[in-house]
Amino acid sequence: MASQPRILPADAFARTTLLLGDEAMERIGHARVILFGIGGVGSWCAEALVRAGIRDITLVDPDDVAPTNLNRQLMATSLTLGRPKVEALRERLLEINPEASVTARREAYNAETADGFALDEYDFILDAIDALKDKALLILRASAARGTFFSSMGSALKTDPTKVRVAEFWSVRGCPLGSALRKKLRREKTLPSRPFLCVYDDEVLENRGAPVDPAAEPGYAKKAVTNGTLSYITGIFGLTLAGLVIEHLAE
Repeated sequence: MASQPRILPADAFARTTLLLGDEAMERIGHARVILFGIGGVGSWCAEALVRAGIRDITLVDPDDVAPTNLNRQLMATSLTLGRPKVEALRERLLEINPEASVTARREAYNAETADGFALDEYDFILDAIDALKDKALLILRASAARGTFFSSMGSALKTDPTKVRVAEFWSVRGCPLGSALRKKLRREKTLPSRPFLCVYDDEVLENRGAPVDPAAEPGYAKKAVTNGTLSYITGIFGLTLAGLVIEHLAE
């Protein structure tokens, strides 16, 4: 017997509509979102957006699901190991809303690929990239695009969920990634075109365990430094990033 097509229940977003109202839900349903990086932060952001009613979202990430992703990334399970992250997350999002338009782009955002992303086509551009050089480039391009831009700073080396907060990029303090970005942009005299909000946390702890060898994991983008992370911290970052989008649309 052929499987029946999945249909979104009529009252799937009833609780969200009850809180935000019909006009806000109309805006949410028509918003186009592109999300760069779907790891510990981006994966939770994507799910929160779709559960809130976002129907058009593009996922951008070059990596496969690796064993060390299991501790914090939404789509990482024993069944998805080795699969492209964007494909695994796309399947999950379509299980939530089979009527959504979820585009999976298995590629990195960098100087070689940036021109292939038509950022002006999106209402919201979200940054959950780890690599400093690529993140700085996205900040410059996205802040010059027509849509609203939000960025996540570093979520590693943190344990206290009460310290996650939001501030404008130049007002972020106590975040090593934010500081490194500001120094890089000032040094290169290439500043963002307009202000934008960031999710950050000024807590910086030290790794207590043995170092992780990224080279031992196929499909894992090797970093200069690999730091410890916790699921609830990266999750709060991602959920907060999604919250900025929904709050903006609800207003």
